[in-house]
Order: sequence, then C-alpha cells, then structure tokens
Amino acid sequence: MFSEKEVVYVVSDSVGETAEFVVKAVATQFNGGQVDIRRHSYAEDTEDIEAVIQIAMQSNSIIAYTIVIPELKAYLDQRANEEGIMAVDLLNPLMGAFKKQFKKEPNHQPKLLRKLDDDYFRRVEAIEFAVKYDDGRDPRGVIRADIVLIGVSRTSKTPLSMYLAHQGYKVANVPLVPEVSPPDELFRVRRNKCVGLIITPDKLNEIRKERLISMGLKSEANYASFERILEELEYAEKIMKRVGCPIINVSNKAVEETAGLITDVLKSGRGQ
Repeated sequence: MFSEKEVVYVVSDSVGETAEFVVKAVATQFNGGQVDIRRHSYAEDTEDIEAVIQIAMQSNSIIAYTIVIPELKAYLDQRANEEGIMAVDLLNPLMGAFKKQFKKEPNHQPKLLRKLDDDYFRRVEAIEFAVKYDDGRDPRGVIRADIVLIGVSRTSKTPLSMYLAHQGYKVANVPLVPEVSPPDELFRVRRNKCVGLIITPDKLNEIRKERLISMGLKSEANYASFERILEELEYAEKIMKRVGCPIINVSNKAVEETAGLITDVLKSGRGQ
C-alpha cells in the first residue's frame, strides 16, 4: 500500500486530465492505486513550475507532466534533476515516435486537446438540440436556437438541421401548415436568425409523390396534389414576409449547398 506521504503531482500547461488519467491507470496496478494525486493545471511560466518543485521536495513524490512548451519542460526537467525529484514526461516518448515515423514536427501549443474536446461536445449538444426541437415540437427552441428554419413539409428542414448541428449550430425548425398557426416565438426572433425555405411546386409535387409511395400510400393523395401544394406555398410565403426573414429556394440544391447559404446568412447578420 502507498503511504500518505507518497504523492504524484500532475503538472500540465492545460487542464491535466490526460496526465491524471494515466497516473490513475498506473496506480491501480499497485495495491489498488491508493496514491495521493494532486493536479496543478495551466502551468504557464517557471514560477508555476518552481512552486510545484518546492512542494514536491517535502514528500516522497513523483511529478508526472504533460507540458508541450519546450522552455517549461526543460526548466522542470532541470529543477527536478537538481532536487532529486522523479519527473516523468508522459508525452515526449510518443511525440518522439510521431516525429521519427511520420516525419512531422509538433506544434508545441498547449490546450489543443481541450479545444478539440470543446468542439466535440458543442457538436453533440447541438445535435441533441436539433432532435429535441425538430418539427416545431417545442416553441421554446425557437428562442434558444442559433438558427430557425421554416418552410412547408419536404423542404429539407430536418436534414438541414442535423447537418448544421454537426457544425455546432443549434437549429430549430418549424413546419408551416395553413391549418396550424406558427408559434408566437417565431415573430420575436431576429430576422437574420430565421431562414425561410421555399421550393417550386413541380419539385415539391415530385418529392411528395415519392414520399407517399415509400410509405405505401397512393401518390394521388391530397398531400401531393398541386392544389394543396400551392395553398401551402402561398401560406408559407405570407408567414415568411411577416417574419421578414431571408428566403432560400432549395429546389435543386444539395443539403450541403443550402447549409452553406444558411451559414452565410447567419454570419452576415451577426451583431444586428
């Protein structure tokens, strides 16, 4: 068993989660891992390193570190050697292997992993948001969204919501149906935050017929009739004019192309 005086100081120029996880994994191999792990995050200068050295001198300890700034690493190695403290670089062996095998040089920039993690979790949150506020399920999403998409059925609102969510945007979409009044929240959002999606009657007729067939229904149903389509498009146009939002015709555009136009609208209108 480790004694109370046996400590591992985890030092990092970022959060230090990676180093702490490695230390815990190793410690479990020694009588259950009863080691005192003390994390020192965001080491930015030699004073931060010196503070850890002074503390580590007072106990039977190891310093495990993930520092990518060369000057800080060199200082820590030097001071640990001078004071007889065991210091272990958890990154350098693998970084050296990368350099040798892949013939590339590291960036030596701290906090890059945290940036990747933040981007990942932002996308996950955006995807969950898009699912929760898809198809007008909850009008509160209209207020909370980065982008609000409105349009009649089969104008790619859901595919666009998911595509944009993978880029980190929180998207809510609201179907426009003559028999259902849109939520009041829709008329309170900034105009540049909302985008109307329109489509030609012929294209919508074609898409809706295919949709009905895929569901095992007759393609002549009212849902795909020109009369119904024209009624819906006219209604949608009135709502979009009332909202005052920009409008994109999605008739012959891929989801990727339309998404690019939507983000352009969002960026051009920031700060308004």
